[in-house]
Amino acid sequence: MTFFESNMFVVGIVTILAVISPGPDFAVIVRNGLRYGRKMGLATALGIAGGVVVHVTYTLLGLSYLVAEFSWILEAVRYIGAAYLIWLGVSAFIPSVKDEEIECNEEVAPVGFWSAFRNGFLCNALNPKTMMFFIALFTQVISPETSMMTKVGIGVYISLSHLVWFSFVVFVLTNPRTVQIFGQWRKAIENVVGCCLLGLGLKLALDA
Repeated sequence: MTFFESNMFVVGIVTILAVISPGPDFAVIVRNGLRYGRKMGLATALGIAGGVVVHVTYTLLGLSYLVAEFSWILEAVRYIGAAYLIWLGVSAFIPSVKDEEIECNEEVAPVGFWSAFRNGFLCNALNPKTMMFFIALFTQVISPETSMMTKVGIGVYISLSHLVWFSFVVFVLTNPRTVQIFGQWRKAIENVVGCCLLGLGLKLALDA
C-alpha cells in the first residue's frame, strides 16, 4: 500500500468513526426528526452536511492555520456554539407547533425547511471540536504535496458521509413501525435529548 493509499484509508476510517460517534449533530437530528418528521429531519441532515462544507472551505483556504495560531478565535466559536446548543436544549422543553396540532386536532403549518436546515448547519459549523478535527486531519494526514483536487475530494467525501449517515438515522427514527413503538414516549425522548443538548452546551462552555 502506497503512502497516499494508506493516508486515504486512514481518512476514510477516521471520518466514519467521527460521523457515527454520538454528539451535538446526532442529538439535533434526533430532536428534529422526532419533533418535526422525516422531511425536516432530512433538511437538518442536509444542514449538517452544509456545515461540514464550511470547515472544508476554510481549511483549504489556509484559515485553519489562523484558527490554530489565534486561540481566541476558537474560544469565541466555542462559546457561541455552546450558547446555541443550550438554546436547542431549552427549546426541546417548549411545546412545538406539532404538539399543538396534535392536542388541538387542527392543521397547522410545520416548521420550515430553512429553519430545520439552519439547526443542523449552525450545530455543525459552530462546533469547535469539528474545527479541531479538520485541522488535525488536514495537517497530520494530508501532506503539502497533496493536490487541491484530492483535498476537495476528501472534503466532499466527509460531507457526503455526514449526509448519508444522518439521513439514515432520520429514516430509522421516522419509520412507521418505529414511530408506532415510540410514539407514546416521544415527548420523554425529546426531553432526554434536550437534557443531552443542554449538557453538551454546558460542557463545551465550561471545558478548559
